[in-house]
Amino acid sequence: MKSGIIGYGAYIPRLRIKSSSIARVWSPDPEIEERLSAEKSVPNVDEDCASMAVEASRQAILRAGIDPRDIEAVYVGSESHPYAVKSTSSIVGEAVGATPKMMAADLEFACKAGTSAMQIASSHVLAGRMDYALAGGSDTAQGRPGDALEYTAAAGAAMFVIGSKNLVATIDDTFSFITDTPDFWRRETEEFPRHGGRFTGEPAYFKHIIGSTKGILEKTGTKMSDYDYVIFHQPNAKFPMAAAKYFGVEKEKILPGLLFPRIGNTYSAASILGLCNVLDTATPGSRILLTSFGSGAGSDSLAMTVTDRIADARKTGPLVEQMISNKQYIDYAIYAKYRGKIKGV
Repeated sequence: MKSGIIGYGAYIPRLRIKSSSIARVWSPDPEIEERLSAEKSVPNVDEDCASMAVEASRQAILRAGIDPRDIEAVYVGSESHPYAVKSTSSIVGEAVGATPKMMAADLEFACKAGTSAMQIASSHVLAGRMDYALAGGSDTAQGRPGDALEYTAAAGAAMFVIGSKNLVATIDDTFSFITDTPDFWRRETEEFPRHGGRFTGEPAYFKHIIGSTKGILEKTGTKMSDYDYVIFHQPNAKFPMAAAKYFGVEKEKILPGLLFPRIGNTYSAASILGLCNVLDTATPGSRILLTSFGSGAGSDSLAMTVTDRIADARKTGPLVEQMISNKQYIDYAIYAKYRGKIKGV
């Protein structure tokens, strides 16, 4: 028996702020500026990790064509859960109409929590413990005012119904690569995350992206040339393109899943939003390799194959490109208000 994606859904907030609007306030140095997205998505005042996950989940369930009461597990990965002590997954499960007789848990592993949720859901299905599980990632990423992260920390969600029948894409295998690398963190009482700059690239992102990708290739007995689409986590545009160059991946295989330049870094949703965009255009038989990355640090790799059902499934929900195109710009003052960066009001 194989497990895989039955339905997929995405959500990208309509609001945007241009990096140039942030730069006018903080005047970034050239090293920061070269890694900026042109603009990034911003959650509205009434949008958070839970509400975005609900919207993405509803699309996923619609595409799956199942009764939500048959969903037996809900897992939401995020580093911006709205409550320190209260489940996001229970909110999502109830909102979409899942059965109360379900497993539910929130996951947190920086930007790879969404793929971890998918791995757990897939394992439940493979073990025969349940028919359907709902899993993915949702984030309203934080950045300290003036910090490099503020230029890229964005918002979005991607959720997937995982099962074993009527698949739009099989999950052929997964592999993970984890170490204790202190490149990025936020303590319980802190509002904004911190990052160890010198750890961000080689010992963090590239070590884990490369380690996990090599692991899945060896485990599956495949080569990079076997895949039609390759998706890497995208904290900026430079890192995933450098990883692609390392593996000799052609640019046309990377670009469909590279959304950072247009919406920023959506953290737990970043790589899997890229997956949603790929599924929006992929043809039956296409093979997809996805490797996420989460600071702290680790990567998950998923090898997938698109099925004949994909064309019918994508007709029942909005495409990622439509969400990217549907946008409204705001200035830095409104952005700061909506993101709670103006204190005492």
